[in-house]
Amino acid sequence: MRIARFSIDGNVAFGAVEGDSPGSLVLDIIKGIPYTDFELSGTKVPLKKVRLLPPVLPNKVVAIGRNYAEHAAEMGNEVPDVPVAFFKPTTSVIGAGDSIEYPSFSEELHHEAELAVVIGRMCREVPRERVKDVIFGYTCANDVTARDVQRRESQWARAKGFDTSCPLGPWVETDVDPGDLAIQATVNGEQRQLGRTSDMVRSVEDLVVHITEAMTLLPGDVILTGTPAGVGPLHVGDEVAVTIEGIGTLTNKVIKRG
Repeated sequence: MRIARFSIDGNVAFGAVEGDSPGSLVLDIIKGIPYTDFELSGTKVPLKKVRLLPPVLPNKVVAIGRNYAEHAAEMGNEVPDVPVAFFKPTTSVIGAGDSIEYPSFSEELHHEAELAVVIGRMCREVPRERVKDVIFGYTCANDVTARDVQRRESQWARAKGFDTSCPLGPWVETDVDPGDLAIQATVNGEQRQLGRTSDMVRSVEDLVVHITEAMTLLPGDVILTGTPAGVGPLHVGDEVAVTIEGIGTLTNKVIKRG
């Protein structure tokens, strides 16, 4: 099931996305929130008449670096012995169609297409055999990075945590196997990244186990699982799209921070 979060007439709600043709998608409004058992209201609205919001409002976004060997190599790094984890703040999160604001303190902005894991229940110290039980679903993410700042500063908080640096969407897919999905990024229609989630050094299960050894994850929290090779520059006016097989396409435009 595809679960979207949206606004219409000043109201915010979740809905199940129905249909296959982009022009005819509709939302069946969900009663309440989708992390527990929920009911569909039967009230349906066309997707084209609503504004899609970030599909979740995470308490925290835990991102993983250098989880694809070819990407690590293109950045001149070795694959680390343990996952490299960092945070992106909630203020970095935007949704499909929202604008990425080019930060004034950077001159080298890069796209990074990623599979995002959405947590469905509070969890800590999750054993491998229980990982699937704590996952709500998956969505597309773009770990937008100020690459020049990342090179200058040993901590990545500014390089990867600035406002609008974490597009998520367009919705959460609850019924997909993340083990071997095609993932790509295009800029103005030109393919930049193309990989498969099967190329990840550490699987979704590995990452959930590793992260929850240290911290409690809450419903709606997000894990970014790393990016395949092919990252590259973004400029003001560019349209960047992240597409993941079985999930959908997340599209955002880059604007000058005003």
